[in-house]
Order: sequence, then structure tokens, then C-alpha cells
Amino acid sequence: MSGRAEAAGSAATGSTAGLTLSVMTRHLPTVIAFAAATTIVAAAPGTHLDHTPSLLAGVGIEVVATVIAAWSTRRHPRHDPALDGDSWVLVVPLLSVLAIGFFRVGTGGATSVFTPMLVLPVVWIATEPGRRFAAVAALATSLALALPFLLGRAEPGGREVWRTIFGPFVYALAALAINEVARQVRSTVVSLRAGEARLRAADRLTRSVLDAVTEQAVIGTDGSGLIQVWNPGAAALLGPAPAETQGRRSVLEFIDPQEIAARPRPAGGTAFDALIGAVGPGRAEVREWTWLRQDGSTVPVLVACTARQDEDERVVGYLFVAADQTQVHEAERVKNEFVGTVSHELRTPVSAVLGHLDLLRDDPLTEDQDRYIDVAERNARRLLRLVNDLLFTAQVDAGGVPLDLSDVDLRTVIAASVESAAPAGRRAGVAIVADVPERVPLVRGDTGRLGQAVDNLISNAVKFTPSGGSVTVTLSAGPAHDSGDHEVTVAVADTGIGVPAEELDRLFGRFFRASTAVRHAVPGVGLGLTITRAIVRAHGGGVTVTSAEGVGTTFTLHLPVTSAGGVPEYP
Repeated sequence: MSGRAEAAGSAATGSTAGLTLSVMTRHLPTVIAFAAATTIVAAAPGTHLDHTPSLLAGVGIEVVATVIAAWSTRRHPRHDPALDGDSWVLVVPLLSVLAIGFFRVGTGGATSVFTPMLVLPVVWIATEPGRRFAAVAALATSLALALPFLLGRAEPGGREVWRTIFGPFVYALAALAINEVARQVRSTVVSLRAGEARLRAADRLTRSVLDAVTEQAVIGTDGSGLIQVWNPGAAALLGPAPAETQGRRSVLEFIDPQEIAARPRPAGGTAFDALIGAVGPGRAEVREWTWLRQDGSTVPVLVACTARQDEDERVVGYLFVAADQTQVHEAERVKNEFVGTVSHELRTPVSAVLGHLDLLRDDPLTEDQDRYIDVAERNARRLLRLVNDLLFTAQVDAGGVPLDLSDVDLRTVIAASVESAAPAGRRAGVAIVADVPERVPLVRGDTGRLGQAVDNLISNAVKFTPSGGSVTVTLSAGPAHDSGDHEVTVAVADTGIGVPAEELDRLFGRFFRASTAVRHAVPGVGLGLTITRAIVRAHGGGVTVTSAEGVGTTFTLHLPVTSAGGVPEYP
């Protein structure tokens, strides 16, 4: 056995002590056999007793061996010579071999019926590490079998001599086989102990990491949602201690049931299926949930859900890592209040400035004065549009977009937006083209807000397209890809600078500006797309985007059509 394996085995001995046997436990079968043999001799001395001194010597030696075994057991209750390296206790089985030899001499010598007892101590010796112990077992057996001749209790004869020679040979072969099996078992035990030690170390490391995470709740479940891991962060966030949840409660008990009920689930699926959604190997989900504390209060959390797999890559459970969003929500609320208040306060003086600029135009002005007023008015109106956008985003965050609904023909909306953007397109050297069919279904919506959404997209497309490029506005109708319901789409495609792929999912964030916009110094504050998406969502639709840097970008508005009995209505 190598020193490294021995060290690993010794390190793991405490965790697998049940695999070791005390010296007395190993010696016990021989003691029982000796006691049984002695009882038989005592019961029928005339049949078995041949030489009393030899028999008494054998019993005496076995008693000594038993005393040593008992003393050694008290010293090492779980002693394993194979792992601890102490082989001095082999004096016990060697004494037993000698005791059996004398007992055999006293009960018939070569013809003794008690000869098979030698198997018991021989097996013990043969299980020791190292093939030399097979030889020790063979030599000890030879001595025991030869004792009748050595003590003059038997005359050398052909049959007896061969029995004395062949017996140890057979015992030696058996000892070799047992030694090899023991070696393999010992190696397996050491490997198992080392593996168990590594697993325990890994478990301690994992536990220490989980215990160190106090700002996030980490909850591990099995495949049905039963909680298996509950770290201090979860206890601090939700209330219950790990002992109250692990193996006792489901993660569903801590999630707002209304939110779970609103989630889609597969046919015949459970509430937990709705919770995990499409999470699977390599597919995580990050979303905001409302969790329930032990005291009945609620807390908003941002949860990352991932699947746990076993060594066969089968999903065996799920891991939920949650961060408290209370402060984030409060900061967002304060920010929205600030934006709304400041925007409202700005709107009044800007409107007053515009009104007084109009009054100035009532008096005769020089050419320079008229130009100055144009600059002031243009910038004041630009500031007013920004204030209105800020107020609109505050309205969205406060609970929605106010709409004046009617049946809308998007052909007229697109025509008006293209006409409004035409002067800016001519100044930038960008062609604006509309591709509108003769008939298109009506949509139920707010004409002004839908026009604002299309204006934003066309304006952006012109700003992000270099001179010589083009912007194409396409109107079409057909079934929606996800539901099959009828929808009208407005696609605004440009041949501009594009957006990096890794930034597409952030385009609709408030005040976000793509790196290409910053690099090319394209003016803007990053509110147009936020407003556009809010308007379209308020109409029950959605916005998609595709882009390739240096090639162009396409934004598509998806709007449900007005229908009667499932049939689209046309103007």
C-alpha cells in the first residue's frame, strides 16, 4: 500500500470505523470453536482424549491468546492492522494455531477430528496486508500439523508424512487466495474512505459557502419543489430556520399563489411546473416574483432559477437564488416621483416661454431677431417634448398609458408619420419609403399614441442611417406567430449603423443608448424606444427588433386587429 493511500485511508478511518473489526471480534470464532471442541472432549473423553498434557497445553495457550485479544481490544476498540500498520496482534492467531496443534496432539494427532479448526486462525493471518503472510500461515500450519511427530506422539509413516506435507500446501494455496481477495477489498475500502473524505470536505465547503451568502436567499429543492437547501440568507429574508423547512416544506408555500396561477403551465402540470416554466439543463430563468414571509408580509425578489443535475445529467431538482428588491423598488418609486414632479414643474415655464415667443412675433422684427426667436422656439419645443416624454414614462410607471380608443386605419397613421419625417430625411440624405397594401384590417387603439410610436421609430431610423441610406416602412397583416390570432405589423427597417447583438435586449431600457449611437455621436436621450414599447403593450401588442452592426436595424410593431366574431374588420 502506498504512503498516499495509507494517509487517505487513515484520514477517513473515523468516518468508516464500522468497517474495522476489533482483535477480539476476529478471535471470537476460534474461541467458540475451541470451546465447542473442549465440550465435546469433556462429554466423551474416551472417544477423543489421547494425551491429556497436550490437550491442557493447547487449552492453556488458547486462554493466553484470548487474554491478549481482550487486552488489545480494550486498547484499540476499532483496530485495523491493515490501515494502522500494527501487525504485532498476529501473535493472537499464531498462538491459536499452536494451541490447535497441541489440542490436535491430545485428541488423536494426525487423525484428530479437530484439525479443521486451523482454518480459522489461518484465514485471519492470510487477510493481513502483504503476500508474506500467506507464507506465515503455511509455516504455522506446518508446525501445527507436525507437532505429533515433534513431540513423539506419532511415528513417521508414508501416509502421515504426506498428510503433513500436503496439508500445509493446501492451506498455503488457500491463504494466497484469501490474501489476494483481502488485498482487493482493502484497496476498495481505502478508496471508498478517501472518496468519502473528499465528499465530506466538498460538502463542508459547499455548506460554508452557502452559510456565507447572507444577502441572497439560496433555496434548493427536489424535482417536486420540496426544500432541501435553505441558507441563512433565506432565513433572514423569509423567516423560518433551515430546520423548519428542509425536508418539511415546499418552496410554493413562500410564493404569491396569484402569480403562480397567472403563469402558463403544461397540460396536466402542477403549480410547481408553472413556477419553473421552461427551466432545464442549460436553460435558466431570471424574473421578479413576490415572495411571502413567515409573518404574512410580502417582499419583491429577483429570482434566478436553474436546474440541478445528477451524474447522469438528469434533472433532480432546482436552485433558486433570490435578491430582495425592496430598496430597488423604493428607489425606482422615488426616482419616478422626482421625474414626474420635475417634469411637471418644467412644463409650465417652458410653455410660458413658447407663449411669449409667439407674442414677440406679433411685432415687426428684423431678420436677425426673427432668426434668434426661431432658435429659441426650436429649442424650447425640443425641451417641451423631452418634458412630455418624461411625464409619459412617469405615467407608465404609475399604472399604464391613458388611451383614447377607436378603430384605427394604420395606413393613414403611417402616411402622416412618413410625411412628418420627410424634411428630416431630406436634410440627412436618407430616403424614406412606405410599402403599404391597399387594404389592411383595422386595429383598436389610440390614433395619436400609435402615431407617436411610429414617429419614434422612423425618427430613430433616420438619425441612425448615414447619408445615402434608406428607411423602409412596411405595413402587413396576417396570423400572429405565437397565437395564430390576426395581427397587423408595422416594420421600420433602416440601412444604418446597427446595434451590437449583446445590446439588443437593453434597447428598450429607459435612458439606454447603444454603443454605436454614442460612438457616432447620434443625438438623443434614450426615451423613444421605452415610450414606443409602452404604447404598443398598452394596445395588447409587442415590439421585436433585429439588427446587425454596420448593416441595419428593423423594428416591428405587432398589433391585434379589430374583429367581429373572429373576422378582421376593414375600413
